[in-house]
Amino acid sequence: MTRVRDLSEEQILERIVPLLPRGSATVLGPGDDAAVLAAPDGRFVVSTDVLVEDRHFRARWSTGYDVGRRAAAQNLADIAAMGARPTALVTSLVVPGDTDLEWVTGLARGLADACAPVGAGAVGGDLSGGPCLVVSVTVHGDLEGRPPVLRSGARPGDVVAHAGVRGWSAAGLALLEAGLVRAPLSPAPLEVTNGVLLEDAWERLVAAYLRPDPPLAAGIAAARAGATSMLDLSDGLLRDAGRIAAASGVRIDLDTGTFAADREALRSAARAVAAATGLGDPGWGPGNSDIDGVVDRWVWAGGEDHGLLATFPAATELPEGWAAVGRVLDAEHAGPGVPPVTIGGQEPAVGPGWDHFRA
Repeated sequence: MTRVRDLSEEQILERIVPLLPRGSATVLGPGDDAAVLAAPDGRFVVSTDVLVEDRHFRARWSTGYDVGRRAAAQNLADIAAMGARPTALVTSLVVPGDTDLEWVTGLARGLADACAPVGAGAVGGDLSGGPCLVVSVTVHGDLEGRPPVLRSGARPGDVVAHAGVRGWSAAGLALLEAGLVRAPLSPAPLEVTNGVLLEDAWERLVAAYLRPDPPLAAGIAAARAGATSMLDLSDGLLRDAGRIAAASGVRIDLDTGTFAADREALRSAARAVAAATGLGDPGWGPGNSDIDGVVDRWVWAGGEDHGLLATFPAATELPEGWAAVGRVLDAEHAGPGVPPVTIGGQEPAVGPGWDHFRA
């Protein structure tokens, strides 16, 4: 096994750089002090995110490839949420010296595979030693002449719409924490008599956590269709919908029947987790309120699916991949104590979602 400490920085980079895609907007790629990117629009959309070992991922579950895919995906989703096309990213990596070199090259392959569908390049970054794994990605995007779609544009009467999956990542994390997965994307057999998920369905839930697949094309489609506001769903539907409500000065009411198809699959996963962790009998019926409560938390408050939430004028024909999930209401006429986000007109029974400093 070759470890990072066995090679020089130059030797490590020689293994990584050839794995990274150049991207169509790249004028000058890795090799100099900085990359050069084309900016035909005259503007750049820029975002950055960081993944810290044992805070955002765990090495015992996540391969380097998984972390690379995830690091790229969550940044690409931020660009798509502005209505822009991702063009390039740069990555800073802090890695302990005893890390297997294959973890690092796997990270590069994961970055490349996440960038490939949108033609974005991985054009450089930084490499450093340190006490734990840290991956920081900065991504650039091109608005292609369109105005950016902000969080602050929602207006009363708009339709609230969603693209992507909901609750899958939270369910995948729960399956991992319950010990129902032997290794990344390899579900262990578990006998559950009522509504057990098939193994390939378990893999999809776990993959949604380890390797999110955001609906990047849906962001551009929403911008072209006239979306009035949009954001990436990273911290839970309720928390992120609340961010649109706060920025736009409105209220948002989400439909109670939202994500019905996802809920059926998630309920069987919740029963499996409950059985494995001793929280209940594996034969719990479909109407069990405790199981429904778990699913509610996954759907409404579970983060890291990296779908998109947007608002559209009421008469808009929603683009492919988008589904209506609620409506925008006037905040000025709300009664006392009415929260900025409701579900079927009622205050949510679950918490608002992920907070980096209160998790």
